[in-house]
Amino acid sequence: QVQLVESGGGLVQAGGSLRLSCAASGRTFSIYSMAWFRQTPGKERELVAGITIGGSTDYTDSVKGRFTISRDNAKNTVYLQMNSLKPEDTGVYYCAGTQSRIRLRIPAGYNYWGQGTPVTVSS
Repeated sequence: QVQLVESGGGLVQAGGSLRLSCAASGRTFSIYSMAWFRQTPGKERELVAGITIGGSTDYTDSVKGRFTISRDNAKNTVYLQMNSLKPEDTGVYYCAGTQSRIRLRIPAGYNYWGQGTPVTVSS
C-alpha cells in the first residue's frame, strides 16, 4: 500500500503563488506516475499535472506555463508550484499515484489518493 498526504493549499489572491506538496510513504518503489488532480463542485475530477518516475511531465492546457510539477525521489515527495494563479484555479487538489503506465490522464488510472487540499484564488 501507498499513503499520500498533501499540504500547502490555502487562500491566495489572483496573480499569487502557492506550492503544494505530496508526501508518499509505504511501497513507494512501486509507483510509476504521480499526478495532481483538481475538483470543483459539480464537476468531475480533472488532471492538472502528472510526472512519471522517469521525469516525463504532462499538463492540462489551462495551466501550461504557470504550473510546474516536480519530484524529489529522495524525499518521496511530489510538488506542484502554482504561479500566476487565477480564480478558475480554485478547487480541491488531490495527489494521486499509480503503478500503471496507461490511462494517466484520468482518475480511473490511479489507485492511490490523498485526502485533498483546498486552494481558493480570490479575484
